[in-house]
Amino acid sequence: MAARKSPLFDTATTFGRIMAFLGISGLAGVLAAGLLVPVAAAAGTGASASIQFFEELPAELEREALAQPTKIVATDGSLIATLYEENRQPVTLDQVSPTMRDALISIEDYRYYEHGGVDLEGILGAIASNVSNGTQRGASTITQQFVNNVLIDTARQNGGTLTLSGGGKTVGDKLREMKLAIAVEKELSKDEILEGYLNIVPFSGTTYGVQAASKYFFDVDAKDLNIQQSALLAGLVNGPSAYSPESNPEGALQRRNIVIDAMLTRGKITQEQHDAALATDLGLNISPTLSGCVGAAQAPYFCDYVTHLIMNDPAYGETVEDREKVLFRSGLTIKTTLDSRVQAAAQTAVTETANPDTTDGKVGHTMISLDPKTGNILSMAQNTRYNPEAGQGNTVLNFNVDQFDGGDPSKSLGGGGGFQPGSTYKPFTVAAWVEDGRSLNQVLDGTKKTYRQFDEWKASCAQGGKFLIQEEDGYTPQNYGDINYRFTTVLDGLAQSLNTMTMASARQLDLCRIRDIAYDLGVHQAKSAEGEEAKFGFQPSALIGGGGEAAPMSMAKAYSGFANEGVVCDPRALTEVTAVDGTSYPVPAVSCERKISQDVARGVNYATQRVMTNGSGQLLEYGDIPMAGKTGTNDARSQTWFMGYNSGMVTASWVGNWQGEGEASSLGGLQIGGQVYPEIDGSLIAGPSWARFMQQIPGLYVGAPFANPPASMINGPQRPIPGTSRTAVPATPGTDNGGTGTGDSTGGTTGG
Repeated sequence: MAARKSPLFDTATTFGRIMAFLGISGLAGVLAAGLLVPVAAAAGTGASASIQFFEELPAELEREALAQPTKIVATDGSLIATLYEENRQPVTLDQVSPTMRDALISIEDYRYYEHGGVDLEGILGAIASNVSNGTQRGASTITQQFVNNVLIDTARQNGGTLTLSGGGKTVGDKLREMKLAIAVEKELSKDEILEGYLNIVPFSGTTYGVQAASKYFFDVDAKDLNIQQSALLAGLVNGPSAYSPESNPEGALQRRNIVIDAMLTRGKITQEQHDAALATDLGLNISPTLSGCVGAAQAPYFCDYVTHLIMNDPAYGETVEDREKVLFRSGLTIKTTLDSRVQAAAQTAVTETANPDTTDGKVGHTMISLDPKTGNILSMAQNTRYNPEAGQGNTVLNFNVDQFDGGDPSKSLGGGGGFQPGSTYKPFTVAAWVEDGRSLNQVLDGTKKTYRQFDEWKASCAQGGKFLIQEEDGYTPQNYGDINYRFTTVLDGLAQSLNTMTMASARQLDLCRIRDIAYDLGVHQAKSAEGEEAKFGFQPSALIGGGGEAAPMSMAKAYSGFANEGVVCDPRALTEVTAVDGTSYPVPAVSCERKISQDVARGVNYATQRVMTNGSGQLLEYGDIPMAGKTGTNDARSQTWFMGYNSGMVTASWVGNWQGEGEASSLGGLQIGGQVYPEIDGSLIAGPSWARFMQQIPGLYVGAPFANPPASMINGPQRPIPGTSRTAVPATPGTDNGGTGTGDSTGGTTGG
């Protein structure tokens, strides 16, 4: 039936007249006693006061915007996750099946298009039925129910509570509802009211509105609901819990059939349609829209990172509560930098390497990729299940990121606190080496030696500009396996990850400059909580990864500085955020800054490419793309890394014990993907996982080949070491001979 704003009679006028008449003459005593007398008694006045009470009730319905789900999407538009307090998918009335409209009106308010918001005939009939039969029949029109739901929704959004249904309603509540219903009928057309009702009413749990309910119960759109489906949903609005087809299928079926009978009685369906509909079962196809990162379609930890970014940003509201409202109720579309192709490949590689079902609960594995020219986060994978419940392989900690944004403890990122980077820290010493005008083919003394107590190292940031070895027995860095001590080039020293060569290089440099290059590029303490990102230590053991704990994202950022020829771009996740009402929120622009010179970056890239051709990465099968890389393992063998990159993409692959450090934290003996590795090394776990990742994305983010550094940086003037041989001795390729060192007398010993 067509919408009409002018019913058969003006209810507002009629209702006022009836109230006055009831107050004066006491006509229809049951109605007067049920509606007016309690109000008058409460006010301590007579009928005229009751009329005045009604006149003073609000005559305008204040409506908040309906809560709508937020969607986080990847660059190709594919869904990452849906966030909501109320799962609602608003539709227009023409997007709702006519049978659904007929079913609802037939059972809830068959005179809907004839009254003006309050059905006096229905009220009198309900009173008569309740008095004579002892029933609790209601008389609320669809308009009144719409008002009731709006009042509840508005109170909930503003932090209040209302009891406006069932036995909790007072006479005053009912009168207010009636007056507001009359006002709504003057403001909106019948079809507009019906559309609003179908979008606001709850159907089950957090499922609100007919479209979300249609998808949840039947996995169909509201426009495609058939008679029996429509009848089931129309029956639910009267009692979503009581008539739930999931918890009370018999009650739901009985209620559905009552609605089908009502549709026949009201002439909305034929007898044949009625009988056919009654003969069907409930026909459920439960298809929940999972809320939050727990139910993410992909990249749950990236989803978590995005939600933390929104919650930390005052652009989305002054308070945490304001931001939660925006995030979970305002129907945001959050477009992100995530490349679903890269994400799928990373997640597959991570799961194949360390499936939580076949991996010790202490073992974590992440893989994060950045575009070095923009900082865009292309993937963020983790082997654990994003699940807050206790259980092996369950955690909501995101191992990829810092604990706090910018070291601000009021801005959580949900991070795991970082991990010792092992030998992946060594390229920063190489960067300082070439920046100081030295050549990569310089031969140094990499033999085993002890730096005695109080041995002086240049450290411009330390008191007196010096660092002194404090250990009584001195500091003796060791290579993995306590072998491969020899004179060799700086280039070969990095390729083979020789701790002694890193120390021989650093001994001629400023320790603080090495630390500062790493920091400038992005490496910092993942647990920073002093309002800024804290630097690593600068002691010699820090140069081989023992100076702090870094998040994989910060390591990827730092290596992006090498890949992008000295220019570092801040990691970036958001590209566009808009609300359903058209509001647009600011997102960080691409932000890049030069941190080291182009030649220094090219020198490092020249050296890290040698890792892939002559060093610890040469056995990895990752395709035909020229790559640079670096493996890393800490002393305790609890953290292993592989950094793989070209000019198009930088990837940090980490496998480690996320539940502790120290000697007892070694990955040795722990199940990782159903196997126990006889050797724990970045080139044996994290590296091969990265290679499997690369094998799945041929042709993506290949980038241009790295440019060579100046010839003088490769084979520049040699600086002979007095009294030593300058003949380089090669090592056995294919393994990493570095480690973190701990600053004690033995120094680093593990492979990295």
